[in-house]
Amino acid sequence: MRTADDQTDVVIITGLSGAGRSTAAKALEDLGWYVVDNLPPTLLPTMVDLAARTNGAVSRMAAVIDFRSLAFSTDLKSAVSELAARGMAARIVFLEAADDTLVRRFDSERRPHPLQGTGRVPDGILAERELLREVRGDADLVLDTSRLNVHQLRARIRDSFGAGTAAGLRLSLISFGYKYGLPVDADMVADCRFLPNPHWIPELAPMTGQDAPVRDYVLAQPGAEEFLRNYTELLGVVLPGYEREGKRFVTFAVGCTGGKHRSVAIADELAARLAAVTDPASAAGMHVQVAHRDLGRE
Repeated sequence: MRTADDQTDVVIITGLSGAGRSTAAKALEDLGWYVVDNLPPTLLPTMVDLAARTNGAVSRMAAVIDFRSLAFSTDLKSAVSELAARGMAARIVFLEAADDTLVRRFDSERRPHPLQGTGRVPDGILAERELLREVRGDADLVLDTSRLNVHQLRARIRDSFGAGTAAGLRLSLISFGYKYGLPVDADMVADCRFLPNPHWIPELAPMTGQDAPVRDYVLAQPGAEEFLRNYTELLGVVLPGYEREGKRFVTFAVGCTGGKHRSVAIADELAARLAAVTDPASAAGMHVQVAHRDLGRE
């Protein structure tokens, strides 16, 4: 008899057309996952049953599901609930991108949006966003692919699913610049613009928060230590709560003006502190990864 440890690991890939669902699916396939494309949500439990009959040959399964199901949202919720009733946690990955990015992608491929009808591509994008609103809210991991190329998206998938295990919580720390907009996939956002900006110091301006002189300058400023200590303690309270609620992916964004100096230094230092309090020997240990969204954009 199969135990909970033997159950098939299930990932559902969904999101906006043009946001990179196919790329994410291929990345999982390269990692050894069994991938099913365009699967109606109602067939998800059946596919998991079939995988269970392979005696471990298919231990990791991913399904690409989109709005082409007539009752997409309702059917998907029912399928996920059915799997949960069996003690299986299907993780939902939702891919999205900014409207202008999606329009450029459709224009470059010279194809219409599947929901635009007699309208324009932006009309189709708006309709799809509304259709998928509830699904996005239920997603375990939201990936904004606006500024990711194919290789970067594949890397994000590898970081999240390369181990192929549902154990432990994965925290993504993202630095960003407010002048480029908030990360749409952030669960929590911290603002470090109260710290003096190295941009106005001539010898530091060309450097980044990954360079020691900038890092040392930022971390030595009044309030920096309190900021880091308090957010480390806050995450120590919030993250276990997320995990108890079954959330496996959390994105914490740290912003400054341009995403070059302060937020980069703070995000790296916060990651180091969180990693220091995480037990790497624990199977349920938290995995921390860092991404600097706007570094190099200036």
